[in-house]
Amino acid sequence: MSQPPEFDGNAILAVLARHGVACVVVGNYASLLHGVDLATEDVDITPAATAENFDRLAGALAELDAAIRVPGEPPLALPTDGRLLANAETWNLTTRHGNLDITTRPSGTQGYEDLHRHAGPLPIATGLHIDVASLEDIIRSKTAAGRAKDFATLPQLRAALDSRP
Repeated sequence: MSQPPEFDGNAILAVLARHGVACVVVGNYASLLHGVDLATEDVDITPAATAENFDRLAGALAELDAAIRVPGEPPLALPTDGRLLANAETWNLTTRHGNLDITTRPSGTQGYEDLHRHAGPLPIATGLHIDVASLEDIIRSKTAAGRAKDFATLPQLRAALDSRP
């Protein structure tokens, strides 16, 4: 089995932004973009659930050489087709810049429209911005997920939220 690629979340997001993918960054990488120092090995996004957006996402995934991540197994080829992408709620992928997880409805949310209401664009590369979930929505989702790893991040996220002006 080959070595996983070095993780570069901003490179993944830059490709999504260049392809015009409407999405909201969620999870620990969104927290990092807000300045909260949390460990992460992937980027999590919630895309807008339109046929046109899934087609743009397919183009970005082709450029990223995305493949399906299977624990303990070599990655599986991902046919980059918008209709296929729209047919699953979650995709766990590996790309040439590291892991990318796509979920259309993160725990505790109603998906893109719900998250996008409070998301704000943050810079990820020179001249490129991408929508990032609010700290409140990140906390809401992690609380609803109910996983130990998510609960472990909540004190840091709440402290960051409380320290905001």
